[in-house]
Amino acid sequence: MFDTAPFHDSSQASPRDFGSCSSMPPPPETSTAAAHGRKKRRRRPKGDQSSIVGGAIEFVKELEHILQSLEAKKFALLEHGNVTTNDENDQKPKIGSPFGQFFAYPQFSCSDSRLGNKYTSQSKAAIADIEVTLIETHANIRVLSRRRLRQLSKMVAAFQSVFLTILHLNVTTLDSLVLYSISAKVEEGCQLNSADDIAGAVHHMLRIIEEEAILGCHT
Repeated sequence: MFDTAPFHDSSQASPRDFGSCSSMPPPPETSTAAAHGRKKRRRRPKGDQSSIVGGAIEFVKELEHILQSLEAKKFALLEHGNVTTNDENDQKPKIGSPFGQFFAYPQFSCSDSRLGNKYTSQSKAAIADIEVTLIETHANIRVLSRRRLRQLSKMVAAFQSVFLTILHLNVTTLDSLVLYSISAKVEEGCQLNSADDIAGAVHHMLRIIEEEAILGCHT
C-alpha cells in the first residue's frame, strides 16, 4: 500500500524554513566596499577639521577687517562733526582713541593727545600702539601708527629678517593713521621668545622707519 503522506517540495519552501534574509552573510565584494567606506570616513575628519578651522580663521579675519573699516568711518564722521547725539544738551559725542577697542593690553601705547589729526610719532616715548599675543608659534600683532612712505614694504622685509612669516594681513587707514592687523608664524631660528620681545622688535622697526622718513624730509 502506497504512503499517502503529502509530498514536500523543497523548491517552494518559505523563508521561515531557512531563517530571515538578514542573517545571511553579505557577498565578499560588499564587505570589502563597506570596510573601505569605514576607513575613508575615519581618514576624512582630520582633513575636514583642518579646512574648517582654516576657513573659520579666514572668516574671523574678514569680519575683523570689516569692523575696523566701520570703526574708521565712524571715527571720521565724529571727527568732522557729522554725527550728533540726541541727548538734552545736544552735545557732540566725545571722541575717543581711534581703534582703541582693538587694543586691550598693548605693550606700547601712545597718549590720546597725539591721536587723530594731532598724532605725531616724533616723541622719544612709544611711537605707535602695539599689542602682541603669542600662542606657541603663532603671533597676533596689532599696530596703530602714523602712515609713512613704503612703510608696509619695509615692515614686511623687517619681519622676514627676524624670522617672522606673515600669514595674514589687514590694513585699515584713517587720515594720517594706519592700523595693521597681522597674523605671523614664528619660524625656527627666531630669537624673539615672547610677546614682549616681538612687540619690542616691531616698535624698533617702526622707529627706524620713522627716523628714515624724518631724514628724508630734511634732505
